[in-house]
Amino acid sequence: MKRSKYSIQTGSYSLYILAVAVIMLVSSSCTKQLDVKDPNDPTFAGNVNSEAGIAAYAKGSVYWNGFNYGDGWLGDSYFSLPWGYRELMGDVIGGGQGSNNQTTTMGVPDSFVADPSNAAATTFTNTSPQALGIIRGFNDPASTANGNNALYYEWTNMYAMINGCNTALENLGSISTLSADKAKTVQAWCYWWKGYAYAQLGSMYYAGLIQDKSATINNKYVDHNAIIAESNKQLNLALTTLSSISNQGDYATMLTELIPTQNQVGLGKTPSTAQFIKSINTMLARNIVVNKLAPFVNGSTSASIAKASIPAMTAADWAAVTTYANAGIQQGDYVFTGRSSAGNSFFSANAGTVASIAASSNQNTTYKVSERLVANFGTGDARLANFSTADGTFYGDANTNTTRYSLVDGATAGLTVPVLGSRQAGKLEIYIGPTYEENALMLAEAKIRNSDVAGGVALINAVRAYQKAGVAALATTISATAALTELTKERGAALAFRGLSWFDARRWGWSYSTANGGGRYGATLIYNKVVYTNAKINYNFMDYWDVPTDETGKNAPATGSAAVKNPNW
Repeated sequence: MKRSKYSIQTGSYSLYILAVAVIMLVSSSCTKQLDVKDPNDPTFAGNVNSEAGIAAYAKGSVYWNGFNYGDGWLGDSYFSLPWGYRELMGDVIGGGQGSNNQTTTMGVPDSFVADPSNAAATTFTNTSPQALGIIRGFNDPASTANGNNALYYEWTNMYAMINGCNTALENLGSISTLSADKAKTVQAWCYWWKGYAYAQLGSMYYAGLIQDKSATINNKYVDHNAIIAESNKQLNLALTTLSSISNQGDYATMLTELIPTQNQVGLGKTPSTAQFIKSINTMLARNIVVNKLAPFVNGSTSASIAKASIPAMTAADWAAVTTYANAGIQQGDYVFTGRSSAGNSFFSANAGTVASIAASSNQNTTYKVSERLVANFGTGDARLANFSTADGTFYGDANTNTTRYSLVDGATAGLTVPVLGSRQAGKLEIYIGPTYEENALMLAEAKIRNSDVAGGVALINAVRAYQKAGVAALATTISATAALTELTKERGAALAFRGLSWFDARRWGWSYSTANGGGRYGATLIYNKVVYTNAKINYNFMDYWDVPTDETGKNAPATGSAAVKNPNW
């Protein structure tokens, strides 16, 4: 992929480095770049002094610094590597053979029992599970330089995005040619993406830093709950700012400049202020859902998870989710998406996303479709057309990587259901922000857990109909346990490759050790060339990652900082 000549690349990145070195930003359109007179002195007065300039800068803050900077190790964007780790841990994909950015080990569980119903069945223990050795053993600058520190990438991308948005906000007043409502549109844009970035950081790391100003050094680390609170603060600033806009024409003109042209098709067209606010509400609901425990282990909602870094969802939490989701994204609303383009795109068609990397024969792709992903789709589900067994079975280093399935290139195959994977330029719509399906399924879960099973089931049926699954509607009279089972399957199916699978596995308790009340039951896997459909998997994954030592080594925690290593592991 062609990178911007104005993006600096370093072997190690931290907010400390960001305070003394400037990352230049470019428009993510295919043809325009900033007119940078001196790349070493990119002042706003000399370089960003017009509507087009601020639009390019604010756009580049998100799509280049946020979703592209430093991601050239596996694939070429945020959606191929940081999201890849999430999908590996969420068991949507498995890694290939050999060592590549720890993708062969990041998703490997500690152990499994292929057939728990057999009293004589033995526990298979993997020789290279994720374990603490993968997370902590490679959390150092030397490993980062060799592409082996998984903790580095998400941190790098999201703080680069925050820094760019801070810079745009701080200098917005110098662009005298902007109308009041165009300026508010840029403000809302920056608040939204800062809220997004803090949401990713607070949902992945045990601690983080709140950066109120650009190019500054802050060493007061706060825990992930405070980072999520900051996300909510920024999202609400975006909502309030959008609500104050009166000239919808100015808003639409400005926002259209901020969104890359190739994204503005399908559901990625410029959202109205009302639609933008719906995305914010759905994101606020997500921040609650993914950062609280809602155990559903082995068909039981009464599971108790030990050593968890988050508390359980409360009735008040579910009520808040319901309120936000009721005001959230609906069918047909425009949302924030991404698409590749033929040239100078912020991600490439064949290697820019988890789904594009996986969209070929399982015999040679880096990412392999998991048996557990395909098992989420019921018999007769038309969406199964996204998968093929024509390439045979891939036998991985770890038994849980073994799979019969390949992800087909849906654009080439001409699928009539939502395309999950493609390597054709512009043909794969990825969802960067929340969507109707996510909003509906959060609301469905809230209803089921609050005794409105019929209401929750109706929403599951609506999502399946929306995605043209072609399956018979679930009866609204099924039990709460049966409804939650279908809910977990539908989230796995409808939200595949959207960077959410890991959060579901964690909050339902599946990612935790079976010794601590977690684990996944009734899973499909292949062991010794036999397909089992009732396996018990003991993942034992760290729930929130340590802060990268690329940061703490150069930016030591101040007195009173939160722990930068997860104390529960």
